[in-house]
Amino acid sequence: MINGKSIAVVMPAYNAEKTLEATVAELPELVDIRILVDDHSSDRTIEVANKLGLHVFQHDRNYGYGRNQQTCYREALMAGADVVIMLHPDYQYTPLLLTAMASMVAYDVYDVVLGSRIIGGTALRGGMPIWKYISNRALTAFENLFLRVKLSEYHTGYRAFSRKVLTELPLLENSDDFVFDNQTLAQCVHFGFRIGEVSCPTKYFEEASTINFRRSVKYGFGVLGTTLQFALQRAGLLHFRRFSDKGRKLETQFSTYYARSTARST
Repeated sequence: MINGKSIAVVMPAYNAEKTLEATVAELPELVDIRILVDDHSSDRTIEVANKLGLHVFQHDRNYGYGRNQQTCYREALMAGADVVIMLHPDYQYTPLLLTAMASMVAYDVYDVVLGSRIIGGTALRGGMPIWKYISNRALTAFENLFLRVKLSEYHTGYRAFSRKVLTELPLLENSDDFVFDNQTLAQCVHFGFRIGEVSCPTKYFEEASTINFRRSVKYGFGVLGTTLQFALQRAGLLHFRRFSDKGRKLETQFSTYYARSTARST
């Protein structure tokens, strides 16, 4: 807990058996809620997570990274979290920065905090492939131009959110795939939430999860599409539910879902 705010860490997992224990070992004691959502892994991720005492939720099939995050945030909100940090369980991002990121949200400095691999110039030293680095920088420059903000990167998987952000954004209008991350940040900018960044060293190694070149290309086109949608919405030329107050939100879905579950269990 920080400043009277309950802190949750959520870990969207897929085949994270080899790296999960190292990730959890570095979580600070101030974390009140530790959640892992498994997207139908084929390894021992669930077994390891249960051994480590995490709150574990398992999808009945592989729905995708975006859908996994939706479940992560829904469960954290249902558990009463005030600040939610999304941390990949592949040990690519250091959990040691979690206290700093959570504090910036808990003390109302920012609504969203990103762990940036670009600030400090550590990405290439940490093993980021050169083609990933170049595409990261190019896509970020494109997004900064059209979103009219100045972030060092939009593509990190280390993020802290206030409860208000997660309940007010129409997250259910976003993709089930990797571009969910980018769509969420575009929504944060559109709805006026404050975004901060901290420098985050990262590690690339064999067990760390990564998307291949083909999926990266698909993601890149998704980023371009999201940015153009944002620009068209902002110009008043087209309107998208993703950027609408009437878009589907997490809170509506999980309230209905848990009401049905309670009714069935009584």
